[in-house]
Amino acid sequence: MKFIINSQVLLKNLQAISGVLSASNTLPILDDFLFDLQDKTLKVTVSDLETTMSVSLPLDNADNSGSVTVPAKLLLDTLKCFQDVPITFSIDEKSLAIEISANEGKYRLTGHSGDEYPQSPVLADTTTANLPSSLLAEAINKTVFATGNDELRPVMSGVYLELADTGLTFVATDAHKLVRYRRDDVKADNTVSFIMPKKPLNQLKNVLTSEDVPVLLEYNQTNASFTFRNILLICRLIDGRYPNYEAVIPKQNPNNLVIERIPFLNAVRRVALYGNQSTHQIRLKITGRELVLSAEDIDYSNEAKERLSCVYEGEDIEIGFNAKFLQEMISNLSNDEIKMELSAPNRAGIIMPVDNENKNEDILMLVMPVMLNS
Repeated sequence: MKFIINSQVLLKNLQAISGVLSASNTLPILDDFLFDLQDKTLKVTVSDLETTMSVSLPLDNADNSGSVTVPAKLLLDTLKCFQDVPITFSIDEKSLAIEISANEGKYRLTGHSGDEYPQSPVLADTTTANLPSSLLAEAINKTVFATGNDELRPVMSGVYLELADTGLTFVATDAHKLVRYRRDDVKADNTVSFIMPKKPLNQLKNVLTSEDVPVLLEYNQTNASFTFRNILLICRLIDGRYPNYEAVIPKQNPNNLVIERIPFLNAVRRVALYGNQSTHQIRLKITGRELVLSAEDIDYSNEAKERLSCVYEGEDIEIGFNAKFLQEMISNLSNDEIKMELSAPNRAGIIMPVDNENKNEDILMLVMPVMLNS
């Protein structure tokens, strides 16, 4: 088994899938890349048993089909040290010795039999949908940060995805914050829904490039796959029933604040530095056309207060939020102005963009209040 490939082409493609590698693998062979050479196509696969990702690379020069696993970290570190040069892989199928040749250098390492590598799941009875990569990347970016980490509630550690004849919906929540992202320019004949884990979503986010390419989504009861360009990602879905997120979104919010996003975000960042670093509590006091942000850390005698002008309709209100959650939400929006809808100091606040440039997009972010210290 022998083939020649450009070092930078191989490195770039291996880095695209290497995020699946786990530091705590139960099987040592999962620390390897699986190289499978068939005809003149090299397929490289990596898996952590929950998520499997592969990339297919056409070769001009290849002899003998076969498969072998290659230690991933050593190979990546080696490739990073090469300039843009052709490198030759020669694999002895009996001893599984791998020789890498480049310029005047030769490097030897030992792999494992490709037959020992866990097989990729084969999806049966699937439903398919086609999504633009830019839409998928945007939906992941806007939601995945709001997922939870509670092992006792695994459904909330993923993103809920629903396809219907009215459009596409992504939802993420950790019970303290919630994001609902909707698009009405992608529709399905039948209403289906499933929960995607955050790790494969982050992998997708990292490799979905700015160029808009079609992504083929296939899914059944247990798995989902995403195919685009020369990449295939398959992941196990989270089993369970997603919470009724619509029930927690307050419908009557008489107090409405409109404010410039960037000055508000920067003010929250500055004021939060002076607040309690364990509670991250920040106070918002809105009266007339003025918003006063304040925070304090009694233990260190630190406090900060900042005034911002705003457009406000409603009764004067004083409400507390977790500053980290506010920062995450505001920074994941891109509009010049945002709107906050409030009803009472003990009820959730809603954040949404004003005059969204994309008319097919509907974003709603919800953040739970915190009890203010008197």
